[in-house]
Amino acid sequence: MRILIFGPQGAGKGTQSARIAEKFGIVPISTGDIFRWAIRVDSELGSQVKQYVEDGRLVPDELTVHVVRERLEQDDLANGWILDGFPRNEEQAHALDRIMDDQDLQIDAALILSVPQDVSLRRILGRRVCSNCGRNYHIDTPPQVNWTCDTCGGEVIKRTDDFDEAAVRKRLDIYHQQTEPLKAYYEKRGILHTIDGQASQDEVFARIVEAL
Repeated sequence: MRILIFGPQGAGKGTQSARIAEKFGIVPISTGDIFRWAIRVDSELGSQVKQYVEDGRLVPDELTVHVVRERLEQDDLANGWILDGFPRNEEQAHALDRIMDDQDLQIDAALILSVPQDVSLRRILGRRVCSNCGRNYHIDTPPQVNWTCDTCGGEVIKRTDDFDEAAVRKRLDIYHQQTEPLKAYYEKRGILHTIDGQASQDEVFARIVEAL
């Protein structure tokens, strides 16, 4: 099974991706994961990505597409994947179609977690992350002991990109302008499933499983 998951920042994509992957025996991957993978394997593309990441610049579409293609060709994804953060716009969606055609594969579902902007803002500004393993928390659901990760014992901190509300609002605007139009793109293909992301994590997951 090959799945795309969309939604504004704070919609719960990372949490639901991990649960979907576990249930269906597929690999959860995000563009951040893919960039880190490319840098770790020390490929030529990874070296280019590293320069952009270290400079704090956005990785260009063309390079992103090349890295995504390289990652999706790896053997560990043979049983399927759920992809979070790509495509971000229609140009990237066409590029992903070409990647799928070259592999003689298809995307089985595109999930959109729908939440209002005020909910996204509250979730983003309150979220925290383990500085070691990356597990997500929120000020409403903190770790059990003094902001120390329940999984690995690492320090749980606020993400550097979540401090500035104006910057968060800008990211949400970019999503609505560039990524949200993909709803129509995948709806035309009959694979779109819109999920109300305001419910509890368990309720959202149950709706996703029913849709899939």
